[in-house]
Amino acid sequence: MMNVIFIEAFTGAELLQMVSHDVAGILAAAQGESVTFPVGHFKYEFHNLDFYEENGEIRQELVIYVKKI
Repeated sequence: MMNVIFIEAFTGAELLQMVSHDVAGILAAAQGESVTFPVGHFKYEFHNLDFYEENGEIRQELVIYVKKI
């Protein structure tokens, strides 16, 4: 299970934060034609896999950057 966060690349605004067991599927879908959120349609730009420490445990999260289309 991993945190997945969608960020608008130009403004840095967080569009969605979720937890998923299918991170590869979400990333593949995000790289498709477009991603739709309640605030509009977006296109994949790039992603980062970030690691952080929480309560003495190393955790990871996928941050997907998108741009408005």
